[in-house]
Amino acid sequence: MQRIEVSAPGKLFLVGEYAVIDGAPALLTAVDRRVRVGLTPAEDGHWRLHAANLDIVDLDLGPHGVADDSLTAEQAHKLRVFAAVRQVLFDQLETPLAPQRVEIDSSDFARDGYKLGLGSSAAVAAALMQALAIAANLPLSRPRLCALAIRAHRQAQDGAGSGGDVAASVYGGVIRYVRDHAPQPLTWPGSLEGMAVVTGTGASTADLVARVKAYGRLDPNGYAADLARLAWLADTAQHALSQTSRFLQLAKEYYEALLALDHHAGAGIIVQRHRTLHALAARHRGVFKTSGAGGGDVGLAFARRGTDADQLRAALENAGAHVVALAFGAEGVRLES
Repeated sequence: MQRIEVSAPGKLFLVGEYAVIDGAPALLTAVDRRVRVGLTPAEDGHWRLHAANLDIVDLDLGPHGVADDSLTAEQAHKLRVFAAVRQVLFDQLETPLAPQRVEIDSSDFARDGYKLGLGSSAAVAAALMQALAIAANLPLSRPRLCALAIRAHRQAQDGAGSGGDVAASVYGGVIRYVRDHAPQPLTWPGSLEGMAVVTGTGASTADLVARVKAYGRLDPNGYAADLARLAWLADTAQHALSQTSRFLQLAKEYYEALLALDHHAGAGIIVQRHRTLHALAARHRGVFKTSGAGGGDVGLAFARRGTDADQLRAALENAGAHVVALAFGAEGVRLES
């Protein structure tokens, strides 16, 4: 009985949150926390799903892998990425894939029971799409894998999402991403250190984005002005990355532009804890900003590598902010066995 195991990394948005949804570029890095997806042919002819950290234990999905009406709303919500990936992948096949036992482990993406905001659902979409394609003997180029995984991930999120998180999981490394375009690989500068900082207990990306979009409907001109500022900064981020001082200034300005957007939208992107950590970082010649949708999850601190970074890390820890051990530029989706 052949087993297939595929893994995909998580991600962090460095710069470009919210602006990327409207077509501006974003800078992201893959990080060395990985989702693992395992497939084994089902002996009983029924699809089964096991994801212990989602409280899904050998869930029987029948011979076609489709959830029935017996599932609770909560169970159906947890299955949305699996269901979307399965449907998108099956649409590419001439012959249906034989039932599989699917194991999904995203436990690396949580701490003390809370999600870290590293893009677990995007990593699952990437790894599961690749694993199912291998099982179905469907060769996928990396661009094709990325396009299909983004399609499925958006479908699971009711059409929301830029696709940047999926692209980071598929390609790995540090990338510049524009919605629905192939990412451009970048090099992380040796003189700049980035730190992932736990800032809260998790937040709903969909809820935060919906509040920002609601602001756009209520005040189109104000929304356009706020997004234009974010877009301009995001567009210059690629060149700023090669100059540490310039990138630190840009990260500071991006935080301030997000603060303005949040003030106008009343979305809750930047909470008091973020403001406190931003002020602390500034006192140690560094910059703290939210990453991704904000509202909780994980934030980012940047400083010049060496003494500045060491002192900032110590100050963050002394303030009760946990710096997560993450390496930037991790390898993208890969076959493990």
